[in-house]
Amino acid sequence: MTLTHGCGCAGNPLIPKSCTILKITEETPDVKTFRLRAADGTKPFAPMPGQLAMISLAGVGEAMFSVTAQGDDWIESSIKRVGELTEALHDAGEGDRLGVRGPYGNHFPASSLKGKNLLFVGGGIGIAPVRSLILYALERRADYGDIDVLYGSRSYADLVFKEDLFENWPGALGTHITVDAGESCWQGHVGFVPAYLEEMAFSPENRACILCGPPIMIKFCLAALEKMGFSKENIITTLEMRMKCGIGKCGRCNIGSKYVCLDGPVFTMAELDELPDEK
Repeated sequence: MTLTHGCGCAGNPLIPKSCTILKITEETPDVKTFRLRAADGTKPFAPMPGQLAMISLAGVGEAMFSVTAQGDDWIESSIKRVGELTEALHDAGEGDRLGVRGPYGNHFPASSLKGKNLLFVGGGIGIAPVRSLILYALERRADYGDIDVLYGSRSYADLVFKEDLFENWPGALGTHITVDAGESCWQGHVGFVPAYLEEMAFSPENRACILCGPPIMIKFCLAALEKMGFSKENIITTLEMRMKCGIGKCGRCNIGSKYVCLDGPVFTMAELDELPDEK
Protein backbone atom coordinates (compact mmCIF):
# COMPACT_ATOMS: atom_id res chain seq x y z
CA MET A 1 0.00 0.00 0.00
CA THR A 2 1.36 3.43 -0.96
CA LEU A 3 0.60 6.26 1.43
CA THR A 4 0.86 9.90 0.40
CA HIS A 5 0.62 11.13 3.97
CA GLY A 6 3.57 10.40 6.19
CA CYS A 7 5.48 11.67 9.17
CA GLY A 8 8.88 11.22 7.61
CA CYS A 9 9.66 8.25 9.82
CA ALA A 10 11.87 5.56 8.35
CA GLY A 11 9.73 2.56 7.43
CA ASN A 12 6.00 2.57 8.10
CA PRO A 13 4.62 6.13 7.98
CA LEU A 14 1.82 5.06 10.34
CA ILE A 15 4.30 4.63 13.19
CA PRO A 16 4.26 7.84 15.26
CA LYS A 17 7.37 9.87 15.91
CA SER A 18 8.26 10.27 19.56
CA CYS A 19 7.92 13.97 20.37
CA THR A 20 8.62 16.08 23.42
CA ILE A 21 6.28 18.74 24.75
CA LEU A 22 8.47 21.86 24.73
CA LYS A 23 5.89 24.34 25.96
CA ILE A 24 2.27 24.40 27.13
CA THR A 25 0.23 27.60 26.92
CA GLU A 26 -3.10 27.77 28.74
CA GLU A 27 -5.31 29.66 26.29
CA THR A 28 -8.67 29.31 28.08
CA PRO A 29 -10.03 27.23 30.98
CA ASP A 30 -10.42 24.27 28.56
CA VAL A 31 -7.94 24.95 25.72
CA LYS A 32 -4.18 24.46 25.85
CA THR A 33 -1.60 24.92 23.10
CA PHE A 34 1.14 22.28 22.93
CA ARG A 35 4.49 23.02 21.27
CA LEU A 36 6.02 19.74 20.06
CA ARG A 37 9.47 18.79 18.80
CA ALA A 38 10.67 15.36 17.71
CA ALA A 39 12.89 13.53 20.19
CA ASP A 40 15.81 13.83 17.77
CA GLY A 41 15.57 17.64 17.95
CA THR A 42 13.89 18.12 14.57
CA LYS A 43 10.51 19.36 13.44
CA PRO A 44 8.05 16.42 13.35
CA PHE A 45 6.97 17.42 9.82
CA ALA A 46 6.44 20.59 7.75
CA PRO A 47 2.70 21.18 7.22
CA MET A 48 0.98 23.63 4.93
CA PRO A 49 -1.70 25.83 6.53
CA GLY A 50 -4.79 23.77 7.34
CA GLN A 51 -3.09 20.38 7.57
CA LEU A 52 -3.35 18.19 10.65
CA ALA A 53 -1.35 16.01 13.00
CA MET A 54 -2.36 12.67 14.50
CA ILE A 55 -1.37 12.97 18.15
CA SER A 56 -1.29 9.87 20.34
CA LEU A 57 -0.79 9.11 24.01
CA ALA A 58 0.28 5.56 24.85
CA GLY A 59 -2.42 3.60 26.63
CA VAL A 60 -5.08 6.25 25.98
CA GLY A 61 -5.60 6.77 22.24
CA GLU A 62 -5.02 9.11 19.32
CA ALA A 63 -6.89 11.80 17.42
CA MET A 64 -6.51 14.44 14.72
CA PHE A 65 -5.67 18.02 15.66
CA SER A 66 -4.98 21.01 13.43
CA VAL A 67 -1.48 22.46 13.38
CA THR A 68 -1.99 26.07 14.41
CA ALA A 69 1.61 27.29 14.13
CA GLN A 70 5.12 26.08 13.35
CA GLY A 71 8.74 27.10 13.75
CA ASP A 72 12.11 25.86 12.55
CA ASP A 73 12.05 22.79 14.79
CA TRP A 74 8.54 22.61 16.26
CA ILE A 75 4.83 22.53 15.54
CA GLU A 76 1.93 23.61 17.74
CA SER A 77 -1.58 22.24 18.21
CA SER A 78 -4.30 23.83 20.32
CA ILE A 79 -6.45 21.21 22.03
CA LYS A 80 -9.83 21.64 23.71
CA ARG A 81 -10.60 19.34 26.64
CA VAL A 82 -13.65 17.37 25.54
CA GLY A 83 -13.02 13.68 26.31
CA GLU A 84 -10.73 10.97 27.64
CA LEU A 85 -7.77 11.60 25.32
CA THR A 86 -7.89 15.37 25.52
CA GLU A 87 -8.30 15.16 29.31
CA ALA A 88 -5.12 13.06 29.46
CA LEU A 89 -3.30 15.49 27.17
CA HIS A 90 -4.32 18.39 29.41
CA ASP A 91 -2.84 16.49 32.35
CA ALA A 92 0.52 16.14 30.54
CA GLY A 93 3.42 18.41 31.38
CA GLU A 94 6.33 20.03 29.61
CA GLY A 95 9.00 17.44 28.92
CA ASP A 96 6.48 14.61 28.54
CA ARG A 97 6.47 12.49 25.37
CA LEU A 98 3.69 12.09 22.81
CA GLY A 99 3.37 10.30 19.49
CA VAL A 100 2.96 12.48 16.40
CA ARG A 101 2.52 11.70 12.72
CA GLY A 102 1.45 13.70 9.71
CA PRO A 103 0.78 15.89 7.85
CA TYR A 104 -2.74 14.78 6.97
CA GLY A 105 -5.33 16.24 4.65
CA ASN A 106 -5.18 18.93 2.00
CA HIS A 107 -4.53 22.55 2.91
CA PHE A 108 -5.87 26.06 2.48
CA PRO A 109 -5.20 27.32 -1.08
CA ALA A 110 -2.51 29.78 -0.04
CA SER A 111 -1.11 30.15 -3.58
CA SER A 112 -4.42 30.84 -5.32
CA LEU A 113 -5.31 33.38 -2.61
CA LYS A 114 -2.30 35.56 -3.45
CA GLY A 115 -3.29 39.08 -4.41
CA LYS A 116 -6.67 38.78 -2.68
CA ASN A 117 -8.01 40.48 0.40
CA LEU A 118 -8.54 37.90 3.14
CA LEU A 119 -11.31 37.76 5.71
CA PHE A 120 -10.93 35.16 8.47
CA VAL A 121 -14.07 34.35 10.48
CA GLY A 122 -13.81 32.10 13.51
CA GLY A 123 -15.83 31.01 16.50
CA GLY A 124 -14.41 29.45 19.68
CA ILE A 125 -11.75 26.80 19.01
CA GLY A 126 -12.59 27.22 15.31
CA ILE A 127 -9.92 29.90 15.07
CA ALA A 128 -7.22 27.24 15.62
CA PRO A 129 -7.04 25.86 12.06
CA VAL A 130 -7.40 29.25 10.35
CA ARG A 131 -4.65 30.73 12.55
CA SER A 132 -2.14 28.69 10.55
CA LEU A 133 -3.10 30.57 7.38
CA ILE A 134 -3.20 33.92 9.18
CA LEU A 135 0.38 33.43 10.33
CA TYR A 136 1.41 32.18 6.89
CA ALA A 137 -0.04 35.29 5.23
CA LEU A 138 1.56 37.63 7.76
CA GLU A 139 4.96 36.07 7.08
CA ARG A 140 4.38 36.77 3.36
CA ARG A 141 2.55 40.06 3.81
CA ALA A 142 3.37 41.45 0.36
CA ASP A 143 1.60 38.51 -1.32
CA TYR A 144 -1.86 39.41 0.04
CA GLY A 145 -4.15 42.42 0.20
CA ASP A 146 -6.06 43.57 3.27
CA ILE A 147 -6.30 40.98 6.05
CA ASP A 148 -9.12 41.04 8.60
CA VAL A 149 -9.95 38.64 11.43
CA LEU A 150 -13.47 38.55 12.85
CA TYR A 151 -13.61 36.23 15.84
CA GLY A 152 -15.94 35.56 18.71
CA SER A 153 -16.54 33.28 21.64
CA ARG A 154 -18.95 32.86 24.51
CA SER A 155 -16.99 35.11 26.88
CA TYR A 156 -13.68 36.94 27.20
CA ALA A 157 -12.26 33.96 29.10
CA ASP A 158 -13.10 31.68 26.17
CA LEU A 159 -11.26 33.75 23.55
CA VAL A 160 -8.32 31.68 22.25
CA PHE A 161 -4.93 33.23 21.30
CA LYS A 162 -5.41 36.46 23.30
CA GLU A 163 -1.75 37.43 22.81
CA ASP A 164 -2.26 37.37 19.04
CA LEU A 165 -5.65 39.06 19.15
CA PHE A 166 -4.72 41.95 21.43
CA GLU A 167 -0.92 42.33 21.08
CA ASN A 168 0.58 40.71 17.99
CA TRP A 169 -2.05 41.24 15.27
CA PRO A 170 -3.47 44.76 15.78
CA GLY A 171 -1.58 47.08 13.44
CA ALA A 172 -0.63 44.21 11.14
CA LEU A 173 -4.24 43.36 10.28
CA GLY A 174 -7.78 44.30 11.21
CA THR A 175 -9.04 42.55 14.34
CA HIS A 176 -12.76 42.50 15.13
CA ILE A 177 -13.54 40.65 18.35
CA THR A 178 -16.90 39.93 19.92
CA VAL A 179 -18.28 37.95 22.86
CA ASP A 180 -21.77 36.49 23.09
CA ALA A 181 -22.85 38.31 26.25
CA GLY A 182 -21.69 41.45 28.05
CA GLU A 183 -19.52 41.25 31.17
CA SER A 184 -17.67 43.74 33.36
CA CYS A 185 -14.20 42.64 32.15
CA TRP A 186 -15.06 43.18 28.47
CA GLN A 187 -15.35 46.62 26.89
CA GLY A 188 -15.51 45.47 23.26
CA HIS A 189 -18.27 44.38 20.92
CA VAL A 190 -21.05 42.17 22.31
CA GLY A 191 -23.07 39.86 20.07
CA PHE A 192 -22.94 36.72 17.99
CA VAL A 193 -20.42 36.29 15.19
CA PRO A 194 -22.93 36.10 12.27
CA ALA A 195 -24.66 39.34 13.31
CA TYR A 196 -21.31 41.10 13.78
CA LEU A 197 -20.19 39.87 10.37
CA GLU A 198 -23.30 41.32 8.73
CA GLU A 199 -22.83 44.55 10.67
CA MET A 200 -19.23 44.92 9.43
CA ALA A 201 -20.42 44.58 5.81
CA PHE A 202 -17.06 43.67 4.26
CA SER A 203 -16.91 44.18 0.51
CA PRO A 204 -16.75 40.90 -1.43
CA GLU A 205 -14.65 42.54 -4.17
CA ASN A 206 -11.42 40.57 -4.61
CA ARG A 207 -11.93 39.07 -1.14
CA ALA A 208 -11.98 35.46 0.05
CA CYS A 209 -13.45 34.40 3.37
CA ILE A 210 -11.86 31.59 5.38
CA LEU A 211 -14.42 30.35 7.87
CA CYS A 212 -14.36 27.89 10.77
CA GLY A 213 -16.46 27.42 13.87
CA PRO A 214 -19.50 25.59 15.23
CA PRO A 215 -21.92 24.33 12.53
CA ILE A 216 -24.68 26.70 13.62
CA MET A 217 -22.27 29.66 13.34
CA ILE A 218 -21.17 28.59 9.87
CA LYS A 219 -24.81 28.23 8.77
CA PHE A 220 -25.71 31.80 9.72
CA CYS A 221 -22.36 33.25 8.62
CA LEU A 222 -22.88 31.71 5.20
CA ALA A 223 -26.28 33.42 4.95
CA ALA A 224 -24.67 36.73 5.96
CA LEU A 225 -21.83 36.33 3.45
CA GLU A 226 -24.26 35.53 0.63
CA LYS A 227 -26.28 38.63 1.54
CA MET A 228 -23.04 40.64 1.38
CA GLY A 229 -22.40 39.33 -2.14
CA PHE A 230 -19.71 36.70 -1.54
CA SER A 231 -19.75 33.80 -3.98
CA LYS A 232 -19.53 30.30 -2.54
CA GLU A 233 -16.31 29.78 -4.53
CA ASN A 234 -14.74 32.50 -2.37
CA ILE A 235 -15.86 30.99 0.95
CA ILE A 236 -13.49 28.34 2.29
CA THR A 237 -13.93 26.14 5.36
CA THR A 238 -12.48 23.01 6.92
CA LEU A 239 -14.27 19.83 8.00
CA GLU A 240 -11.34 18.61 10.07
CA MET A 241 -13.65 17.39 12.83
CA ARG A 242 -14.79 14.68 10.41
CA MET A 243 -11.27 13.26 9.98
CA LYS A 244 -10.62 9.93 11.69
CA CYS A 245 -7.94 7.56 10.36
CA GLY A 246 -6.43 10.19 8.05
CA ILE A 247 -5.92 7.86 5.07
CA GLY A 248 -9.49 7.13 3.95
CA LYS A 249 -9.53 3.50 5.08
CA CYS A 250 -11.99 3.45 7.97
CA GLY A 251 -14.76 5.14 5.96
CA ARG A 252 -16.03 7.23 8.85
CA CYS A 253 -15.32 10.48 7.00
CA ASN A 254 -17.30 9.55 3.90
CA ILE A 255 -19.81 12.08 2.53
CA GLY A 256 -21.27 11.00 -0.80
CA SER A 257 -18.37 10.45 -3.19
CA LYS A 258 -15.88 12.30 -0.98
CA TYR A 259 -13.65 11.18 1.87
CA VAL A 260 -12.76 14.11 4.11
CA CYS A 261 -9.42 12.50 4.99
CA LEU A 262 -8.44 12.25 1.30
CA ASP A 263 -10.37 15.02 -0.47
CA GLY A 264 -10.37 17.52 2.42
CA PRO A 265 -10.68 18.68 5.05
CA VAL A 266 -10.52 22.04 3.24
CA PHE A 267 -13.41 22.70 0.85
CA THR A 268 -15.08 25.70 -0.71
CA MET A 269 -18.75 26.14 0.09
CA ALA A 270 -19.44 25.54 -3.60
CA GLU A 271 -17.80 22.12 -3.31
CA LEU A 272 -19.78 21.30 -0.18
CA ASP A 273 -23.01 22.20 -1.95
CA GLU A 274 -22.33 19.39 -4.42
CA LEU A 275 -22.34 16.81 -1.61
CA PRO A 276 -25.53 15.03 -0.53
CA ASP A 277 -27.38 16.16 2.57
CA GLU A 278 -26.73 13.87 5.53
CA LYS A 279 -29.68 12.35 7.29
